[in-house]
Amino acid sequence: MHSRQLEIAAALKICPPFDGKGAIQAEIDHRVRFIQQCLRDSGMKTLVLGISGGIDSTTTGLLAQKAVEAMRAAGEGDDYRFLAVRLPYDVQHDEEEAQLAIDTIKPDECHTVNIKAAVQAVAAATGELEGLTPAMRDFVLGNTKARVRMVAQYTIANARQGLVIGTDHGAEAVMGFFTKFGDGACDLTPLTGLVKDQVRQLGAALGAPESLVHKVPTADLEELHPGKPDELAHGVTYRDIDAFLLGHEVDDEVAGIIVQTYDKTAHKRALPREP
Repeated sequence: MHSRQLEIAAALKICPPFDGKGAIQAEIDHRVRFIQQCLRDSGMKTLVLGISGGIDSTTTGLLAQKAVEAMRAAGEGDDYRFLAVRLPYDVQHDEEEAQLAIDTIKPDECHTVNIKAAVQAVAAATGELEGLTPAMRDFVLGNTKARVRMVAQYTIANARQGLVIGTDHGAEAVMGFFTKFGDGACDLTPLTGLVKDQVRQLGAALGAPESLVHKVPTADLEELHPGKPDELAHGVTYRDIDAFLLGHEVDDEVAGIIVQTYDKTAHKRALPREP
C-alpha cells in the first residue's frame, strides 16, 4: 500500500510539509507568481473566482487579489483585476460566512449571480429528474448547480477577457471530490498539490479569520442535507487524507477507502478520451 501512496502523491504533485513560517511565505509567493504568469501568458487582464465561504475559495481569493495588486504596483498595468463572484442557490445557508470571506479578500469587484432559476430551468427542460428517488434527484441537481455556477463564471470571464480560477487541491483531487465540468472546470488551479491543512495554513498566513480557517468543509450542493460535511461523503477525515498523501502510516481501512476512491474517480482527473 505504501507504494500506492507514493505513486498517488507523485501523480497529484503533493507538496511536502511546510517547515516553519518562512516556508509558508515562500509557498504563498510561489503561488502568487504562478497566478501572475498565467495572466501574462494568456494576455488576459482579469481573474474570476466563485466565493463560497469556505477556506479553499477564501485562500484562493486572497492569492488572486494579492497577485493583481502586485502587478498593478509593479507598473504592469492598472487594468489587472480580480472579480469575486457569489453564486447562491436561492439563499445560502452559510451566507454570513460567505460575506465574511468577501470582506476578508476585499476583491476589486464582487458580483452576485443567483443560480436558482437557471438550475431549475435546466432540470425542467431535460425532464429527466421526474421519477427519480429524492436522494438521486438531489444528487443530480447538486451537480447541475456546480455546472451552472461554472457557466456563470465563464460568462463573466468571457465578457471581461478573463481567466476562471479553480480551488481544487490535493485532498479533493485524490477523492475526486468535484463535479466534472462544474467546479472541476477552470483555467488555473493555484492550490494544486496542497493537502487540506496546508490550504488552511496558507489561508491563515494571508489573514483569513479563524472561523473560516477551521470551518467544517462542505460542498453545500444537496438540498436534503444542506451543509453536509465533506468528510461524511468521503468516509474518511481530511486528517486521514492528508496523512495518506504525505506518506504517513494510516489505518488499512482508511488507505483502502482512499485508494479505491482514487481509482474509481480517475475519469474525473483525465482529459477526454480519444480513439
